[in-house]
Amino acid sequence: MSGIEPTVRIQREDFDTAAEIARLGEGRSDVGAIVTFSGLCRDEAGTLAALELEHYPGMAEAEIARIAREAADRWPVTGLTAIHRFGRIQPGENIVLVVAASSHRQAAFEAASFLMDYLKTRAPFWKKEHRRDGSVGDWVEAKDTDQAATLRWQAAP
Repeated sequence: MSGIEPTVRIQREDFDTAAEIARLGEGRSDVGAIVTFSGLCRDEAGTLAALELEHYPGMAEAEIARIAREAADRWPVTGLTAIHRFGRIQPGENIVLVVAASSHRQAAFEAASFLMDYLKTRAPFWKKEHRRDGSVGDWVEAKDTDQAATLRWQAAP
């Protein structure tokens, strides 16, 4: 639908959310909405020292690019960015950023939501918890609620 080429980056270093928003809106008079989603490392139980994220280089970029292109084909976005970090990430630090720009808010919201739902369930990342007591947890699986969220897009236009 949009014909834009999404920006996809897999990186160890943190990202600048404001700079990414500015990049999609800069010099564009056709942008009426920019929607962002920032995913942070959380410590729900108070026991997490860090979350270790691993990926298969090349495969992760290709799969996220495929998902992002699908979003750009489904909604009239003027820009789309997906950044996912890897390595050891501490609670409170950024993990993922999705930025969708469009002439209208609904397209930006839906493209960002679609992309994030698929990142949670289909992007080839492996997550392992490192606890404050020095122990290492198992690899973290996608939650059933994340899987259910992606199903809604299969019926949607």
